[in-house]
Amino acid sequence: MTTAINYTGRLQIVLMALWMGLMAGCTSEFESLNTNPTGVTDEMANSDYALLVSFLAQAQRDIIPGDVGEYQLTNNLASDAYAGYLAAQNNFVGNSNNLTYNPVQGWYQAIWNDRYIKAMNPLYRVSEFVKDNTELSDVYAFAKLIKVAAMHRTSDKVGPIIYSQYNVQNSVGGVDYDDQPAVYAQYFADLDTVTSIFSEKEGQPSSTALQKSDLGFGGNYQQLIRVANTLRLRLAMRVSMVDPALAKLQGEKAMDPSNGGLLSENADNWLVALTGNHPLNILSAPTEWSDTRMGAPMQSFLLGYEDPRLPKYFLPAKDAAVRGKYQGIRSGINIDGKGRYNEYSELVTQPSEMQLMVAAESWFLKAEAALRGWVGAGDAKTNYETGITKSLEQYGLGAEAPAYINDATRRPAEYTDPKAITAGENDVKSGSPYLSTVTIKWEEGISNDRKLERIITQKWLAIYPDGDEAWADYRRTGYPILFPVVVNYSNGNIPTIPGIRRMPYPQREYDSNSAAVAKAVEMLGGPDNGGTRLWWDLEDKRF
Repeated sequence: MTTAINYTGRLQIVLMALWMGLMAGCTSEFESLNTNPTGVTDEMANSDYALLVSFLAQAQRDIIPGDVGEYQLTNNLASDAYAGYLAAQNNFVGNSNNLTYNPVQGWYQAIWNDRYIKAMNPLYRVSEFVKDNTELSDVYAFAKLIKVAAMHRTSDKVGPIIYSQYNVQNSVGGVDYDDQPAVYAQYFADLDTVTSIFSEKEGQPSSTALQKSDLGFGGNYQQLIRVANTLRLRLAMRVSMVDPALAKLQGEKAMDPSNGGLLSENADNWLVALTGNHPLNILSAPTEWSDTRMGAPMQSFLLGYEDPRLPKYFLPAKDAAVRGKYQGIRSGINIDGKGRYNEYSELVTQPSEMQLMVAAESWFLKAEAALRGWVGAGDAKTNYETGITKSLEQYGLGAEAPAYINDATRRPAEYTDPKAITAGENDVKSGSPYLSTVTIKWEEGISNDRKLERIITQKWLAIYPDGDEAWADYRRTGYPILFPVVVNYSNGNIPTIPGIRRMPYPQREYDSNSAAVAKAVEMLGGPDNGGTRLWWDLEDKRF
C-alpha cells in the first residue's frame, strides 16, 4: 500500500462488509448508523460473554483506530499533521488534499463512518444487553467510559454529533445531533455514572465479563476510576475558555482526591493492546506503506531543546542532503512526488499497543488548572515539572529530568528544508512569528499566557503521538506555536492563519439525514468547512 487515495476504495469495501455484518442489511439513516435492528443475540448471553467481549474490544481499539487504513484517514492525514507531529511525504491527489486545506471527501468521511460503525454501534448493543443486569453494571459503566473516550474525539474534530439521540428516530426518519454544549454536558453526566458505579463496587471483584473485556487494566476498578477522572479533567479543560464556570466545577470534581484520583504514575497509563502491528509502524516503514515522516515542528522543538526524547520518537534521516541528521517535513507544502522527502526522518517503532492517555497529561492539566485557580490543583510549577519528569521516565530517561527542567536558555531551532522545490519557501528562520521562543525552565514573574504556552508546549511533547488531543489543544490555546501551511487550496474557506479548525460532515449525512445535518450546521454557527471554529475554539484566547 503506497497511497491513501488507493486505500480509500479498499476501505469502502471493508466498511461495507462490516456495515452489513453489524446492521443486517438496513438502508435508511436511522436503520444504519443509529440503530440496532438485530437486537441482543443469544451469543451475548453465553457464559463466557464472547460476543460482548468482542464488541468491547472492537470499540476500545477504535478510540484511536488500530487498523492502519482507518488510522491513516482519520488521524494521520488529519490531526497528526495539523498538530505538527507528522507529515506526509506523498503528493496525494495531486497535492490538493487535507494537508493543503482541500479536504478529501473519501478521507474525512472515515472519521464519522468508522466511529459510528466500530464504536457507537457495538457499545449501544452491549449497553442494551447489560443495563438492567446488576451483576454486569460494571460492564455498563465501562461501555460508557469507552463511549466518552471515543466520541469526544469525533466531536472535537467535527462539532455537533449524534450522541444522546443515537437510536432515537426523529419525525422525518433521521437522527438528531447534539450541539457541543449539550454533548459535553452528556459526557460529564456519563462520567458521573461511570465513577459512581465503579466507586460503589471498589473493593469487590470485578465481573468476569469486565475482566475479559478491559484491554487496559483487566477490570481494575481503581485504575478505571483514575481514567474516568483524568478524562473528565481533559474535557473540563477543553471548555475552560468558553464556559469557565462549568470547567471549574468539573475540573475540581476530577481533582478531588476523595473521588478516586488521577493518572499520576506511568503504571497508570491507559494503553490498549492491539491485535497486530501499530498503524504508525506500517505508515512509516519503507518496507511497508512509507507514507509518514517526522513533522517539521517536532524537529524544531526537539532539536532546539536537545530533548532526550528525540531518538525515542524519530530516526536520523537517510537522504544524502541531511544524512545522519533529524529532518522533518513541513506539512502543507509543494510536493512533486514521494521521492523528494521519502528519506527524511522515519518514526521509531511503536509497541503493539495504542496510547490513549498517559500520566504526564494529568500533571500538565493540573498545571493549567492551577493557573486558572481551580481548587485541588496544587502548584503550577510543581505540576509542570512533574509532568516533564513523568514523560521522561516513560521513555527510561528519568535521570535526564533535573537538567532538562532547569534549562533556561535553549529554544526551538530554526527549520531549514534543503530539498524545497523553491529554495527557502519552507524555511522558518529566527525572528519569524511562527518560531517559538519559549524556553523550558519555569518562570514565575511572567504573564499567565506565557506560562500557558510553556505548559502546553511540554504537554505537546509528552503526549506524542496523540494527534487528536494535541490538535485540540492547539486550537483551544494557540499553543504550541506551529508552522502554517505554505500551500492553501481551500479557495478562501480555510485561512492560512490560524489554520484549519475542523473537518466537514460526510456526504452520506447530507444524503440520508439531511434535515438533521442542516440543523447541525446551524449549530456550528458557520459553513460546513474547515474554517469554522468549534464551540470551545475562541478567537480571543488571552488568559
